[in-house]
Amino acid sequence: MLKIIKTEGNARRGEFVTPHGTVQTPAFMNVATCGAIKGAVSALDLKQIKCQVQLCNTYHLHLRPGDEKVKQMGGLHKFTRWDGPILTDSGGFQVFSLAKLRNIKEEGVYFNSHIDGRKIFMGPEESMRIQSNLGSTIAMAFDECVENPSPYDYTKKSVERTTRWLKRCIAEMNRLNSLEDTINREQMLFGINQGGIYNDLRINHMKEIADLDLPGYSIGGLAVGEPTEKMYEIIEAVEPYAPKDKPRYLMGVGTPVNILEGIARGIDIFDCVMPSRNARHGQLFTWEGVRNINNAKYEVDERPIDEHCDCPVCQNFSRAYIRHLLKSGEMLGMRLAVLHNLYFYNNLTAVIREQLDNGTFTEYYNKYRNILGVRI
Repeated sequence: MLKIIKTEGNARRGEFVTPHGTVQTPAFMNVATCGAIKGAVSALDLKQIKCQVQLCNTYHLHLRPGDEKVKQMGGLHKFTRWDGPILTDSGGFQVFSLAKLRNIKEEGVYFNSHIDGRKIFMGPEESMRIQSNLGSTIAMAFDECVENPSPYDYTKKSVERTTRWLKRCIAEMNRLNSLEDTINREQMLFGINQGGIYNDLRINHMKEIADLDLPGYSIGGLAVGEPTEKMYEIIEAVEPYAPKDKPRYLMGVGTPVNILEGIARGIDIFDCVMPSRNARHGQLFTWEGVRNINNAKYEVDERPIDEHCDCPVCQNFSRAYIRHLLKSGEMLGMRLAVLHNLYFYNNLTAVIREQLDNGTFTEYYNKYRNILGVRI
């Protein structure tokens, strides 16, 4: 599944083959929660900004428009018009973060919809069936996301439950992929490593799920309140036990610096709502650091967002114009800002791949780890 082309330290340059195309890694996945990226960005736009993978969310699409309706429309690829790989999150994180009332049982989770309050049940089998209806390239296993920090004993029991749920996900996906009317009978399942902030639970869980020989593995339950250094520590602890020939996905992370640090520690794939969400509020990422375009100093600034960026936005529009649009509440302002930030993230991983190809990643890492997070 994953061909490692080159390594430098723990950093890996690879190619991940999927039924919907080959992903060059390291890679950033663009988050299209409900089938579109917030900020009026369509699947057609993604081709222009170096996107390789689109991520959609099981929980949200199950509620609206309904996964069975998406299946009726031919699956997410036909529905959204994105023809590359699509990863669907299992819905687990949303169940635990959005549902105000939830009851966790061995069979799954009972909760109330955050939209209209109606009662919903989701367990491993339900999550697999929803993701099968969506027809994604990669489905994520249904897991429990605990808060950080959570008590050790509870976290340990939660990890054990997540492992039992993973085995049920595997069985149900195998069944679904054998059915004639399944949209994507080559759908792949990624397991999720959990264990809160406890290194021993994380390591033991990764060892256990690695034995299941899945197409890929992710590290979940991080970037949810724990110190950044703790997140890096956990990645370093878990990495030696993650299969070398399978992609490693750090879920929901993060800033450009987080991505750089994650790659240096052996991570292959990332996703985060940060570039699009922050863009809509005027926070733009550049090769010189982070720029708040709402600042008054940009009111008559004719320069592009980033003078070192060749994205369609920087090639055509000024800081002053984008600031004006955002201040005026014009949707175009959000769209342009989101396009720039997503291009920056996709281009960042493309540049890192080039550095790995050339054997210059360490030098690049040492320079930009101290630049990309600076406020300018």
